[in-house]
Amino acid sequence: MPIATNSFSHVRLTVTDIERSRAFYEALFGWPVAWELPADADDATREKYWFLFGGVIYKVGESLLGLRPVASDTFDENRVGLDHLAFTLADRSALDAAAAFLDENGIAHAGIKDAGAMYILEFRDPDNIALELVVLK
Repeated sequence: MPIATNSFSHVRLTVTDIERSRAFYEALFGWPVAWELPADADDATREKYWFLFGGVIYKVGESLLGLRPVASDTFDENRVGLDHLAFTLADRSALDAAAAFLDENGIAHAGIKDAGAMYILEFRDPDNIALELVVLK
């Protein structure tokens, strides 16, 4: 019998520069921080938050998205692992507004595409990780 699940808990992206990645994701999405190591953390606090690996975890709806700063290479969706990460938006007008936001902030994107069952807006983060904004039809 297969294992029954009803959602995913979290995704963690490995990044090269935590400050650069935090600035990008926080400006783009404004997610609240669920966990981060305080700058003035003592040894007990560092031990408590060992799982952050010097990164941060954001609350994204009912799920979590983390950034882990240990990468020394660049992302390639053609290698084994992550292909891309997609986030659902409420409607087409939200997707149009997102495209305008990307334009205003100098973030290159491929324009809104009709993918049949959904509209997608593809772009990349500072480590070249492929991201999509999606509106289901």
